[in-house]
Amino acid sequence: MERVRVRGESAPGLPGWVCQIETDIAARGLFRDGQKILAAVSGGVDSMVLLHGLHQLAGRHGWKLTVAHFNHQLRGRAGDADELLVRQTARRLQLPFVAGRGDVRAASRREGISVEMAGRKLRHEFLARAARRLGIPAVALAHHADDQVELFFLRLLRGAGAQGLAGMKWSNVSPSDPSVVLARPLLHLSKAALREAARAGGIRFYEDATNAAIGMERNRIRHELIPLLREHYQPRLEEAVLRLMELAGSEAEVVTGAAAKWLQARRRAKFGRLPVAVQRRLLQLQLFELKHAADFDLVERLRATPNRPFALDAEQTVMREADGTLRLQKVEACEFDGGRRRLLLKKKGRASFDGLTLWWEIESVRGKEFVREPNVEYFDAAKVGPIIWLRHWQPGDRFQPIGTRSGRKLQDLFTNLKVARAQRHRRIVAATIGDEPFWVEGLRLAEGFKLEEATTRRLRWRWRRAA
Repeated sequence: MERVRVRGESAPGLPGWVCQIETDIAARGLFRDGQKILAAVSGGVDSMVLLHGLHQLAGRHGWKLTVAHFNHQLRGRAGDADELLVRQTARRLQLPFVAGRGDVRAASRREGISVEMAGRKLRHEFLARAARRLGIPAVALAHHADDQVELFFLRLLRGAGAQGLAGMKWSNVSPSDPSVVLARPLLHLSKAALREAARAGGIRFYEDATNAAIGMERNRIRHELIPLLREHYQPRLEEAVLRLMELAGSEAEVVTGAAAKWLQARRRAKFGRLPVAVQRRLLQLQLFELKHAADFDLVERLRATPNRPFALDAEQTVMREADGTLRLQKVEACEFDGGRRRLLLKKKGRASFDGLTLWWEIESVRGKEFVREPNVEYFDAAKVGPIIWLRHWQPGDRFQPIGTRSGRKLQDLFTNLKVARAQRHRRIVAATIGDEPFWVEGLRLAEGFKLEEATTRRLRWRWRRAA
C-alpha cells in the first residue's frame, strides 16, 4: 500500500505522479523554465521513474535534459547491464547521455573509508565534472520519501542532532563543486508510489540485488526495523517521521541563522550567554570552515572548556578562545619520556610523580561493589600485584578500558578523545611489574584489573594533578 500520497492535481495527458513532481519542483523552485538539467540515473526504479517524469515535463517547461550514469564497478555484469539499460533508454528518449566509472573498492581501501562512502564520493565527483563540462547548473537526484525515513533512523542511531535528523534537503550544493546544485524532486513520493508509476507506465528498470543484503545497516533498517515499528508501534510511521524531520529542519535553520549572525557580527553577545544550541552550532560551523568533522564530543569539550587545546589530528590542535572563536595550532614535536618510578604497594601509601600525587589503600573485601567517587578507581589488588611502575606513555603501549571488548593502541585512544599531543606525553601510566598498564590518567581502569565477585582484596586508587 502506498505510504506517501501523491498530492498533485492531474493535468491533461499527465499521470498523477508526474503532476506531483511538477508541483514540488514549482513549490521548491528546483528548476527554472528553459534551463539545462543533468539527470543522475542508476537504472533502478527510482531514477528511471525520475527520468521519465522529467522527460514528460520537459516539453512544458523547455528543460534540456542530459542523462548521466556512473558505474561503480561493484556488481560486474549486472552493473554493466544497468549502464546499457540507461544508455538505451536515453537513446530511445532522444536525450544526450554521459557515462563514468570508478573503482570504488580501490578508493575505499586507499582512503580508509567504507565502500558506500567511497561510491558516493566518486559518484558526486563524476556528476559535478559532467555538469561543469556541459555547462549544466543542476543535477536531478532520485532520493525519495523512503530514503528520508531510512536516513532518519541511520542518523538517529548514530546520535545526530536536529541538523542531521532533518535529513536531505530538496536542494543543496554539490559536495564536490559548490557551483553545481543537487535537486531532489521525488522527496514527496514513496517507494511504493514509484513502483506503481513504473508498472503503470511500463518503465523498465533493474533491481539491485544488494538492496536485500541484510549485512548493510541501511538494509537492516529498511527490512527489519521499520516494518517492526510500523507493525507494533506506529502504523503511520513514515508520516510521523517525515513530520518530525520537517520540524527538526525548521528549528535547525533558526539555530544556524543565529549562529551565523553571531559569527558575522562586529559586536557580539558573550559566548557563555548564548543558548546552548547556538553555542554548539557556531562551534560546528567554525569546525566545518576549518575542514574538520564536528563530532559531538569535540564540540562539547570545546564548548565547556575555553583556552584548552584538543587534538584534531597528528599535526594540529584546536582551542576555543574565551570569546567563542576557534584557533588552530600546529603541534610541536614531543619526545617520549623514559623516566619511571618503582612503587611497592604496602597496605597504605602516598607518592608523587611528575605533577601527579597518588594515594592508595589495600582493603579486604568480598565482591565487586563500591561507591563511585571523583578521581578514585578500584582495582583487584591481586591482579595488580605488590609492585608497580609509574611512568609516561611509551611507543607500543596498548590499553583496554573497562567495558570494551579488546585492547587498542594508547595512541589511538588519545586520538579518539582529542587529547592534544603535548598532553598525551604528560599523562601518567600505572603499570604492573610486567609493564602492563592497568590505569592511565584521564581514562577508566583496564578491563583486566576490575573488581569481580571473587575479589577478596581491592586497591583503592586516588589521584590529584597539581594546578
